Amino acid sequence: MAEQKYVSLQQDSGKINGNVEISHQVIEILLGIATNQVDGVYEMRGTISSRIDSLFGRINHGKGVDVSFDEGKISASVYVYLDYGVSIPKVSLEIQKSAIEQLEFMTDLDLSEINVHVVGLIAKKESGEIERVTTDKKE
Repeated sequence: MAEQKYVSLQQDSGKINGNVEISHQVIEILLGIATNQVDGVYEMRGTISSRIDSLFGRINHGKGVDVSFDEGKISASVYVYLDYGVSIPKVSLEIQKSAIEQLEFMTDLDLSEINVHVVGLIAKKESGEIERVTTDKKE
């Protein structure tokens, strides 16, 4: 089965003809930005290529987000590193709320589900060093 790459928006206006299609990558970017804006999120999980891109100043706002389409429903998974000491359930719930609100506001699309995967914690030491505590195999 071929992977769907665009979501088509339904137009209610009878005056305008044409289609509006949104790439799945745009949805990933929207969800990534919404997730990064939540207090307690240190960063999103990336890949080696996204880390190399960041060295050259290119930011991939969609990293750490997987979007899938199934029978007209949109589901997403976000993979995050949280700041050490935050309430994981509270931050995760805020991530879900923020992502749902932003996607609905910007695209008029509804998420059927959003799964938050906490893949690690980031502890900041008094010396300014960062300690990454993770069990993520992709890191």
